[in-house]
Amino acid sequence: MKITSTSFTPKRKREIAIVGAGGIVKDAHLPAYKKAGYLVRAIHDTDYQKAQKLVNDFDVLNNCKSIDDLIKTGKENDCIYDIALPASEIIPILKKIPDEAGVLIQKPMGNNIQHAREILDICRKKKLTAGINFQLRHAPYIIKAREIIAEGLIGDLHDIDVRVNVLTPWHLWSFLYGLPRMEILYNSIHYIDMVRYFLGNPQAVYAKTTKHPKMMDLASTRSSIILDYGDVIRANINTNHGHEFGIKHQESYFKFEGTKGAIKVTAGLNLNYPEGLPDEFEYISLEDSKGWRKVEIEGSWFPDAFIGPMGGLMCKLENQNYKYVNSVEDAIYTMEVVEQCYICSDQLRGK
Repeated sequence: MKITSTSFTPKRKREIAIVGAGGIVKDAHLPAYKKAGYLVRAIHDTDYQKAQKLVNDFDVLNNCKSIDDLIKTGKENDCIYDIALPASEIIPILKKIPDEAGVLIQKPMGNNIQHAREILDICRKKKLTAGINFQLRHAPYIIKAREIIAEGLIGDLHDIDVRVNVLTPWHLWSFLYGLPRMEILYNSIHYIDMVRYFLGNPQAVYAKTTKHPKMMDLASTRSSIILDYGDVIRANINTNHGHEFGIKHQESYFKFEGTKGAIKVTAGLNLNYPEGLPDEFEYISLEDSKGWRKVEIEGSWFPDAFIGPMGGLMCKLENQNYKYVNSVEDAIYTMEVVEQCYICSDQLRGK
């Protein structure tokens, strides 16, 4: 069984203007847009030479020396603005974006719930068609998992288990050092948002996030999160980014259990990072005597999942009745859950 990750088809592929030229733009945004056939009209970064390398590597049309030049170029060409900056830098840039424009903002939606609410307020006041790049929703294996669940092959979904036990080279993202919040805000937030995508908003949250003795310069690198959906449905997220003992016992999986079957996805991107290992997708149905079935999935989290948030935004700009799953109006709830995780963790530490 073979599938593709396309879940949307904009009638018109709008041009894109990108703010930021960091690793996520190089490794995910630009490769995804190239694969989807989206033209990047302009890019701006305070490091002009870094942006110029991306211009050369990905055939971007313009390297703008200032944010004002990029916004002018974007306005003249009816571009979607792709803001790919650290969370602390989003609000000042967002205020400069022309009213009624289309905007995709790299996650997280600010450093905390106060920032998230301000971002939402700015988007509403400026009448922006805006989304947050919670792209895991669009990973090909997540699309397939939703398809199998919608078909009823595993019955009623009642259990989601996320397990990440890896060695993550945090030094690749220097801006993370010194931040008061790290692991949940920049990593487990993906899994929280994914669980919400399947189960909706939890009733309550229980969480603890901790440091690692060999990563003391980071606010936290390990988290345990329970999302409370009542007495029948269970959703757990456990992450440890300090497993330095080789890849043999590294783990990176999402498991979905239903009343009639189960799905297990191995997200290879996290394993042996940054090289990664192959993804795996398996499911079982108690009504099928053949047992666990492997499914071939075309594409992966990077870069394929980054096509979805941008493509969906294009569809939303074409038709305001289109259900855009990455909207700021939905993303605010993921940020609410993240905030409650930190409140719970602080309470457990006596803060």
